[in-house]
Amino acid sequence: MTTCSHDQSRDRPVIAIIGGGISGAAVAFHLLQSEALQPGQLFIFEPRARLGAGLAYDTRDPAHRINVPAAKMSLFPDDLEHFQRWLQDNNALEGDQTAVAANGSLFPRRGLFGRYINAMVQPFIDGGAITHVAERVADVRRLDDRWVITGEAGRRLEVDILVIATSHPSPLPPRSLQNALAGHPRFVADPTRPDALDAIRPGDRVLVVGNGLTSADVIASLELRGHKGPITAISRRGLRSRGHAPVKQELFGDFVSQPSRTALDLLRRVRAAIRKAEGEGWTWHAVIDQVRAQGGDLWQAMPLNERRRVVRHLRPFWDVHRFRVAPQVEAVSEEAISTGRLDVLAASVASVEAKGEVIDCTLRLSRSGKSLDRQFDAVVVTTGPSHRGILGSQGWIGALADAGYLAIDATGLGLACNMASLALGADGKTAPSLLISGPLARGTFGELMGLPEVVEHAVFVAEQVASAIAQNAPDHTQRKHNKPKVDSSSA
Repeated sequence: MTTCSHDQSRDRPVIAIIGGGISGAAVAFHLLQSEALQPGQLFIFEPRARLGAGLAYDTRDPAHRINVPAAKMSLFPDDLEHFQRWLQDNNALEGDQTAVAANGSLFPRRGLFGRYINAMVQPFIDGGAITHVAERVADVRRLDDRWVITGEAGRRLEVDILVIATSHPSPLPPRSLQNALAGHPRFVADPTRPDALDAIRPGDRVLVVGNGLTSADVIASLELRGHKGPITAISRRGLRSRGHAPVKQELFGDFVSQPSRTALDLLRRVRAAIRKAEGEGWTWHAVIDQVRAQGGDLWQAMPLNERRRVVRHLRPFWDVHRFRVAPQVEAVSEEAISTGRLDVLAASVASVEAKGEVIDCTLRLSRSGKSLDRQFDAVVVTTGPSHRGILGSQGWIGALADAGYLAIDATGLGLACNMASLALGADGKTAPSLLISGPLARGTFGELMGLPEVVEHAVFVAEQVASAIAQNAPDHTQRKHNKPKVDSSSA
């Protein structure tokens, strides 16, 4: 076992970030912009060989593309075109003739964004400002006034400030599918795994459970691999992720001057704004983009019970308009629908049975309640992250919850934290110097799934850490820039 206790004086606190994807790498990058840390102060636990890619951008599948125009993706909130310039400066689009959409926006392959983030943080690794611990975390516990992290390979590290920047949990397949198809050679419970679709043959009849972005990616990946068999994609409402606007548009509407206090009022105002926008020659995209831009303020204006109504009733409709499909990926699904190879249904799996390698399914149609019997050769689950399963997703997270340091947030979207991004236990008290960065904090902050919002939140978390370092008080992280001080002992 390698032990690293760091007994230096507390004027040089040790910071650890668990998770080296976009959220964790962005926190580290912006912390190093604002604070002259010395080698041995900043550690990132990330099992992947490179920092910055994470689950979303570690893919090498050429069918996977960013679903936001490159001009809106950047590590710098004040310089949104930085990534697009990086692509051009590094000739990164060579050989990708379809990267430019019809409206002129760039939608490069998704792995390029992971390369870009890594290129930004790698100099800090080479220079010793960041220590990359390429291990999964096995255990985290509180010892005296420090956090003790143990990696799977035995690395032990004592730190003063800990940032949790892990990804959301992998999809949880419906229990009926898991029970009936466990061990089936073409049951793909998690399509985000590398080469997860390798077992699917060109002529296989495929059932895709879920109709969001991952479903569109799976269909595009299968097409690129030469798959020609029929595909049935189901979800309870039959809603598919929408595409981008045909032309670039300015944001439309105002939802924060007099913010809605109820989910129903917000829905009515969004619909009214869309009607007005369409009357002026624009599309719904401009309105939804404005709601997204003002999402944090809208979320804060709503009481908890109304936030829960948004999650329960409006989230499925929001997701398909908010999370849009890259034009190149959308074109694959549209072509498959037009030729009859892809059937999109509002349905759920009523029963499933594997008879050898053939999968007998009964699908219950949502609108009519009627049943439909079909046979498949492969089933792919694309139902999205299991946010409520975060406490059970990794042993160390569950252990921190058992010890009273972590809890599910009240809306069920991730981990509970306060407005300083300090983690909250089930008793509502903050954990000392334990912060949440990225999508797992969206129950508190609202819209935190898109790249621009994730980076902005990472900047905020970096400010929190920098403030604690400057004050030499890691147990009392507070907000900067004349924002209210947050007591570390209560919400």
